[in-house]
Amino acid sequence: MRYISTRGEAPALGFEDVLLTGLATDGGLYVPESLPHFSLEEIRSWRGLPYAELAYKVMYPFVEDAIPADDFRAMLNETYSVFGHQAVAPLVQLDSNEWVMELFRGPTLAFKDFALQLLGRLLDYVLEKRKQHVVIMGATSGDTGSAAIEGCRRCEHVDIFILHPHQRVSEVQRRQMTTVQGDNIHNIAVKGNFDDCQRMVKESFGNQSFLGGKTQLAAVNSINWARIMAQIVYYFQASLALGGPDRSMAFSVPTGNFGDIFAGYLAKKMGLPVSQLVIATNRNDILHRFMSGNKYEQHQLEHTLSPSMDIMVSSNFERLLFDLHGRDGAAVKTLLENAAKGPVSIEDYRWKHARKLFDSDAVDDKTTCDTIREVYEQNEYLLDPHTAIGVRAARNCRRDSAVPMITLGTAHPAKFPDAITESGLSVKPQLPAHMADLFEREERYTVLENSVSEVQSFIGKHWKNA
Repeated sequence: MRYISTRGEAPALGFEDVLLTGLATDGGLYVPESLPHFSLEEIRSWRGLPYAELAYKVMYPFVEDAIPADDFRAMLNETYSVFGHQAVAPLVQLDSNEWVMELFRGPTLAFKDFALQLLGRLLDYVLEKRKQHVVIMGATSGDTGSAAIEGCRRCEHVDIFILHPHQRVSEVQRRQMTTVQGDNIHNIAVKGNFDDCQRMVKESFGNQSFLGGKTQLAAVNSINWARIMAQIVYYFQASLALGGPDRSMAFSVPTGNFGDIFAGYLAKKMGLPVSQLVIATNRNDILHRFMSGNKYEQHQLEHTLSPSMDIMVSSNFERLLFDLHGRDGAAVKTLLENAAKGPVSIEDYRWKHARKLFDSDAVDDKTTCDTIREVYEQNEYLLDPHTAIGVRAARNCRRDSAVPMITLGTAHPAKFPDAITESGLSVKPQLPAHMADLFEREERYTVLENSVSEVQSFIGKHWKNA
């Protein structure tokens, strides 16, 4: 399995190098040169498998050149044994054919645990084999940071620097990052928004001179292919639990950076029957505006009750654009260069091809709160604001009521108590036992100006061998 850049100029790499490289040297994102494809008969044979074994079946083709089968199986068993539910990704029924897949049963109560618990173990494995040290640099709109720290904090060969927008994540999200102790863990609160943080990460990967040539950066954001790879699995899990692959499924995905829903797109390309993917966004609706009207245009970023989706530059959307343009890296590069200057559209036939699978919706804060209240009154089931956006978009965009509609439940409601309060409910979501003392733990983070040079200087001085 070789991996190529979405901009067509960087050299093809194997899995190990893609894992450690993150962003390609030409500024693009790595994708497999070709995807594995599973027959319906093969997918059907996976019914009833434990989650870790299903993960092995789906993911091993992506890593088989780099990791022996027994080692990868052991890694997956260890990864998913730390989740707080035997099913790992359990399904909860809301209505006759409407479901929520709970992806928040991992250590940090968010779907990012599925990929980042594995990513930490992959990094440990590869870096130990190479006797190499790396500096992890990542940006978070709330959940990636804590999941990355939890997944990688025991890695002996890494220093971790996570950037988050100062005062623009929930208190629970912040404390999950800033209360983890470790000499190799550094939290940076940037006086800006998530897009500013993400831009700094991309610029730093493009020019790593601030590290003095002594180490290299590694990515934990969903620009890292390993993140996407791990998220493909739960689409197969949900389908098999509800009668797939002998019936098609529809999924609604709360998304800002397009990584989680791109994994669903890949699941379909790998043979899973998927009839509809709904892009569920908040007021920061660049993806909805593109998918509904073929216009990709950046607006001012707004702060919402669903902060993990407060993103205007959706990095992983480039991976879909690459496919929509027939894997023409030069065309993608030109399109994105133009998008940095103003609104862009793609050829009508390409856009219509995307619309065969994708629908989209943008949900404001009031409707988010209305949905939280409505679902709780109907089912006594509490949604976090991101999942509520997914449920509302699913109901607004559903094409066929006979097809199971599965909304990805991306975070535990206890991470966003303000949204629950604003919905008018008196119920208070409780943190699980392993986080009961979160508000008593000591915090450690550094507030920096919205300056890439200031952030790079801090990292250059504070990684352990600087």
